[in-house]
Amino acid sequence: MGLRGKGAKPRFQVVEHPAQGSLFAGEETFSPLRASLPWEAPGLSRVERVIAFLEDLPITQGSLAGSKLQIRDWQRDFLEAVYAENADGRRPVRTAVLSMARKNGKTQLVAGLALCHLMGPEAEPRGEVYAAANDKAQSGKTFAEMVAILEEHPELEARANVVRFSKRIEVMSGQDRGSVFAALSADASTKQGLSPSFTVNDELGTAPKRDLYEALDTAMGARDNPLLVVISTQAASDHAVMSELIDYGQKVAAGEVSDPSFHLTFYGAGPLDGPWAEETWRKANPALGDFRSLEDVARQAAQAQRMPAAEQGFRNLILNQRVDAHVRFLAKAEWDRNAAPVDFAALAGRKAWGGLDLSQSRDLTAFVLVFPRDDGRLDVLPRFFLPEQGIAERAEADRVPYDLWARQGVLTLIPGAVIDPSAVAEAVAEACATYDVQRIAYDRWRIEDLKRELLRQGAEPPLEPFGQGFRDMAPAVDKLERLVAEAQLCHGANPVLTFCASNAVVEMDPAGNRKLAKNKSSGRIDGLVALAMALAAVEREAEDVMPAFLAELIG
Repeated sequence: MGLRGKGAKPRFQVVEHPAQGSLFAGEETFSPLRASLPWEAPGLSRVERVIAFLEDLPITQGSLAGSKLQIRDWQRDFLEAVYAENADGRRPVRTAVLSMARKNGKTQLVAGLALCHLMGPEAEPRGEVYAAANDKAQSGKTFAEMVAILEEHPELEARANVVRFSKRIEVMSGQDRGSVFAALSADASTKQGLSPSFTVNDELGTAPKRDLYEALDTAMGARDNPLLVVISTQAASDHAVMSELIDYGQKVAAGEVSDPSFHLTFYGAGPLDGPWAEETWRKANPALGDFRSLEDVARQAAQAQRMPAAEQGFRNLILNQRVDAHVRFLAKAEWDRNAAPVDFAALAGRKAWGGLDLSQSRDLTAFVLVFPRDDGRLDVLPRFFLPEQGIAERAEADRVPYDLWARQGVLTLIPGAVIDPSAVAEAVAEACATYDVQRIAYDRWRIEDLKRELLRQGAEPPLEPFGQGFRDMAPAVDKLERLVAEAQLCHGANPVLTFCASNAVVEMDPAGNRKLAKNKSSGRIDGLVALAMALAAVEREAEDVMPAFLAELIG
């Protein structure tokens, strides 16, 4: 393996012994190198070559250190799915996701696959191989494991030059000469100019932002048959990029989406599985009882049972469940049961009630309409607004893809640094012209600015003030909770509204009344506040109609 400085050359030279015709390593070491390697055997399929390469690599740490890697059946299943070939010999999979709990042999597999694409059977001339992670320390772990493997594998070491300072490995000989490996982190100064042939993204579930993943994903277009592998536990939030990949992969696996370029292998406990049962642990830990200690998992489970604060971490890291760090007002499973699609075109002319939650000049403004159905359910039509200027910084701060939502059409970006009330007024006026809007309950915050714009546009929507204290919000919160529990809402899985629902928490007064608490929520909840007000507006309409109906009967 090479020197570590500028202009380093390979320390070992591969030479042919004139008498024996066998290969030897030059310089001070003269251990014979193998003339042929296991993955070069004739007749192997693509995945067999990959597995042969991995099983020729040494294990460098832990109880199995000093032995060769042995691919387990569950690892083989993943590799066979990823490296399967078409009839033309091409690998259709371009994005592969493997999600499982911690301590299931991820580091060894990550390092082995990176070496396989750098200087093994999957290598290509002048390839670029990257290990991406959230920070420098984490990205350095893959590099350190690869170096440790090279130091115990003479045939690979003889062709590699390691530059430790920059965490870089260069291939100095062979058909893949000129290929390079580099460790990248999200805090790297630049990710531009890359052309990855293979990328492994380590622990994407804990990534604070998505720019590194997106930069590497979009950079693969210059390669003929690139591959991006993500190996990670689940993220806590539904809106993290790791969660989006798992949700998409599950749709592909279920046949809801046809995408042969995407593969997901998922090991995790289900939402109804008992967290303290060994059979549940095995769902998320395929190596349990093998090189993943059953005793260690049992110890952590016992601690999590005794310390409620530790349960969330146990569920996320050991059971690979998507678990928020705070207690949600609405359970995710219940909210998801209300994700029935909405035929927005068919809403025209129907009776609607609305809720309007105006924001500070730079925050999220929400306007939500609900449309009662004949079967008792309600269709939900939300509109959201943010200022366009600084949207990337706001997306990073809130850890949600505002820019992506804008491109998808579920978020309106208003030009400038602040929300122009005329744009919101125009949306309200347009809604009243399209639908039979009965009432729009509004928070009094900044309403006068909106009213002025509505007057200027000649619009007179049926606005009605709605207090944000316990008296007004308590019945609205109760109705929202009941409708969600009974799956009576149809919100179409709107991602911005779902984001608001996932952040919401409530506070309670001494009498037991509840209200949505923006100051205690983990993120923006404006959409859920607007939805609660819209539902309360429907309720108020019924209360107003009933006395009139009774008066008519009495008269």
